Amino acid sequence: MLLGGLGLTLLLLAGCGQSKGDQSTLHAGSDQTRKIIHLWWGMLAAASVVFAGAVVLLIVAYRRRHRTGLPVVGKAPEVSTGLVVSFGIVIPVVCLVILFFIANIGVVNATSAPKPGQTKMNMTVVAHQWFWEVRYPGTKAVTANEIHIPVKTPVNVTLLTADVIHSFWVPELNKKVDVVPGHPNHILLYADHVGAYRGQCAEFCGLQHANMAMRVYADPPAKFKAWLANMAKPLAPPAGAQAKAGEQVFLTQQCSSCHTIRGTSANGRIGPDLTHLQTRQTLAALTIPNTKGYLGGWVLDPQHIKPGNKMPGLNLSGPQFQNLLAFLEGLR
Repeated sequence: MLLGGLGLTLLLLAGCGQSKGDQSTLHAGSDQTRKIIHLWWGMLAAASVVFAGAVVLLIVAYRRRHRTGLPVVGKAPEVSTGLVVSFGIVIPVVCLVILFFIANIGVVNATSAPKPGQTKMNMTVVAHQWFWEVRYPGTKAVTANEIHIPVKTPVNVTLLTADVIHSFWVPELNKKVDVVPGHPNHILLYADHVGAYRGQCAEFCGLQHANMAMRVYADPPAKFKAWLANMAKPLAPPAGAQAKAGEQVFLTQQCSSCHTIRGTSANGRIGPDLTHLQTRQTLAALTIPNTKGYLGGWVLDPQHIKPGNKMPGLNLSGPQFQNLLAFLEGLR
């Protein structure tokens, strides 16, 4: 029994890893998350004390199941009444009041929607089934699933949805915020240090809910500025005859009716903007890496990789496929 309990404890602790980059709820990349973590540890400590007290009482009750009264004090009714009042009313009320004030004053205020003047930058994130569209107001920059922000800069993120209820959650940076149709929401994004922070849709939104992830990159200010300037540019002319032929494949096939590539006639709104596709590390909302092999598999049979998504497989000839792949690999 002891070994079983030890094994269960180790199993539970295995889910509390604090390594960076793995969407850990116990690794803080911002002051907001740090406050959430401190509250969590405090609540866990309080709950552990209560649990330990309950276990002790159960043990005492079991050992004295054939006797009446309490250990040491015996059958003194005033002591029994005092214990009931203290542990059943006074202590729980005091603990709940303390936690209420700590949570509301120290955590809720810090993690609430940013106040006017609190942020230095605005961003809009639109949730779709099943990817995240990211826009930077004041520029033409549009990307998907991989959000870039300057490090140590408070960012006001406006959250919208194009279809059903989603939930935006980057646990190392802030709390979970629901994205409800017709009701824009806001969240403060801030990162203490340069790094990549994984996030996830945290509200069930359909078949591929589990594969609706995102990653927030906190970049040095100069690197972010260069990235944003590049993202705001339209498509550069394709380099080489094969890429140019691939552009025509893209524009004449179903691709252009679903995706946008700025600088071309492709102006679809169903799938992500692909103008700078090759600046992304992943495809299909972090489902697969953005390499030539995976990109080719995604184009030919997206339903095999992410069943239920809105992208159809393309019935292309061999030369058409190779030309299209060459074009997509040049979208930088």
